[in-house]
Amino acid sequence: MSSFDAFRSSKAIRHWPLVLLRVYTGVFFLIHGFGKLRRDDFADGLANFLNSQLESSFGFYRPFIEAVVLPNSSLFAFLVAWGEFAVGISLILGLATRYAAIIGAFLVANFWFAKGLGLLGGQNHDVIWLMIFIVLAGLHAGRVMSVDQRLVNRFRFLA
Repeated sequence: MSSFDAFRSSKAIRHWPLVLLRVYTGVFFLIHGFGKLRRDDFADGLANFLNSQLESSFGFYRPFIEAVVLPNSSLFAFLVAWGEFAVGISLILGLATRYAAIIGAFLVANFWFAKGLGLLGGQNHDVIWLMIFIVLAGLHAGRVMSVDQRLVNRFRFLA
């Protein structure tokens, strides 16, 4: 087999769209998480946003917002901002990629539940992000061009 055939059949070449999706998603969440970390008033902004969305949020989720999130908006603002930031870094580097994608899916599902938008609504970007995270977790997006790829022999949980 020629070196060109070996290059063409390599895993990195076959999986470049997945790498591109992983890195793009990571950059997006890193930027938005960092923006939230820099804002001194993000906790107030989160509380105001959730109060404005209470009427449209999903019925099963509304009691959680009212009883848990709003009284602890500073804690949840901290968790959201650092969660987005950490997911972004993890996806860019490809470090613990599957776990980052699962956490990202959890974050996005909570955003979706709070907004209460329909599954196929044209304005529901959260469902699109949720599907992207499911793809990244399900297809082992960290196996190609990533830190996970380099560490998988030492740390099997990264496989």
